[in-house]
Amino acid sequence: VGAESQIVRQPLSQFIHDNHQERSDLLHVEELIEDCEIEEFQRVLITGAVHRGRVSSKTGSTSTRNQNVTSAVESPRNWTGKLLSSDLKMNSGDEEIGDLSRFLVQALKIRQKYITLALQSFPKTTASFLKAVPIRGSQPIINIVDEKLKIDGSNSIVSSIISLQSRTMTPPSDPIQPFDTSFHSDQPLRFELQSGVYQVFDLSLNTTAADCTSNGIQLQFPYPDVASFIAEFNILVAMAANGPLKSYTYKRLSYLASRFTMHGLLNESREVAAQRTISHKDFYNVRKIDTHIHASSCMNQKHLLRFIKKKLRTESSQYVFKRSGKHPWTLQQVFNKLNLSSYDLSVDHLDVHADRNTFHRFDKFNAKYNPIGASELRDIFIKTDNFSNGRYFAELIKEVSDDLEESKYQCSELRLSIYGKSLDEWDKLAKWAVNHKVYSPNVRWLIQIPRLYDVFRSNNLVENFGDVIRNVFQPLFEVTARPRSHPELHQFLKHVIGFDSVDDESKLEPHRFRNDSPVPESWDSTENPPYSFIYIIFIVICSC
Repeated sequence: VGAESQIVRQPLSQFIHDNHQERSDLLHVEELIEDCEIEEFQRVLITGAVHRGRVSSKTGSTSTRNQNVTSAVESPRNWTGKLLSSDLKMNSGDEEIGDLSRFLVQALKIRQKYITLALQSFPKTTASFLKAVPIRGSQPIINIVDEKLKIDGSNSIVSSIISLQSRTMTPPSDPIQPFDTSFHSDQPLRFELQSGVYQVFDLSLNTTAADCTSNGIQLQFPYPDVASFIAEFNILVAMAANGPLKSYTYKRLSYLASRFTMHGLLNESREVAAQRTISHKDFYNVRKIDTHIHASSCMNQKHLLRFIKKKLRTESSQYVFKRSGKHPWTLQQVFNKLNLSSYDLSVDHLDVHADRNTFHRFDKFNAKYNPIGASELRDIFIKTDNFSNGRYFAELIKEVSDDLEESKYQCSELRLSIYGKSLDEWDKLAKWAVNHKVYSPNVRWLIQIPRLYDVFRSNNLVENFGDVIRNVFQPLFEVTARPRSHPELHQFLKHVIGFDSVDDESKLEPHRFRNDSPVPESWDSTENPPYSFIYIIFIVICSC
């Protein structure tokens, strides 16, 4: 191989190894490379590993020791999970590297625990890898859950958690009437907010009529207690501040990036040729999903400008805006107040594009949601709860959805906001979606919960943070137990797939979440609770 062998000699031990051999065997395989043909070596290098393989020689012969090696190659699926195991095994003499690798594995196990408790799917490759790499003093994932609940394999909740990992996920069919759904009978359940956590009581399990109308039997759902969460949160914070760990992960990522670059250099032509053999598949007809996009910004600025001009031209006499205690205004009157005409509007004047000036400037980023800097236009065109009941916003999203459906292979996860300032927010949002038939098979909804408690508390809209939790989650418990109490919400929730929280994460936290922190019902300060209070939202979702 000559000079080329010097380039790839250092990372070769990462590519060529056997789980059941010692490092000396790997070094022996590395020595054989000097007699390899370049094409054979490149094939071995890119496919991932030599696994008890015979390496062809230029001379056609090898030593007696080499003749005992037969050629085989691991599939990428077999060595994908070895990202950290190579460090755990091959650097056994280096205690620092081993400890740093164990930190990362511990972080992955913590992530697996919380994803599993939330009934979400955890990557199978990573899960199988974590089973193969035990950590000293760690517990199996099922035993990590609060042992007070006495969870075992016979528990129906845990059984559903385990079965979720192996369940095949299939995309939903496109219904003719997306909001048509059946209503199950009401369930005899009672809900009570205790220390920021909703407890569910089954009234049908009581023995006496008196008990049946009052207390009920509390149902147990697995979730991490506050002490466990704070301990694991502090572990992750310590990892994020660990200098050697940051250096190690930077080098590791750089190494992986270099390995992928080498793969591209040596295999690009082969992959292009293989791709051409697959019919009806290229970049444009592979499904792509746009994530973390708020519905208010799902359209591009040119689309929004075209829509505003069209409405100003065709519906200028429509009443679209009203301030409290005043007469409603038509669309033309709103633009007259702003001293604007359809001719004056342009993309630059609209100013809704997030440019480089919004980086790390959350205030400027939020200002981009106001077309032309006017909150009136935001209320008219990109709000669900306004004088026109969100009609323009629904039409905008339908136009964006039509473009997605026309391209066929583009999908979006759009965010809709629930602020937690009143109990009727869910009903208003659901009625907007159902009445305007805002649906597309290429769109799913996530609910975004902004951290605006300090604003609500300053304006006396809520008395404590517990009110925000109650306003966000109580309607969900009610519609689950009694769907006819919120019929539109029951129909809308079929298309909601998750929750999200958003805030300016660069702001300093004045308070650290601790064991002695006030519970949400007692947090009546005008300041926001710490961001780690998202734990409260997590455990409420676990009990839904």
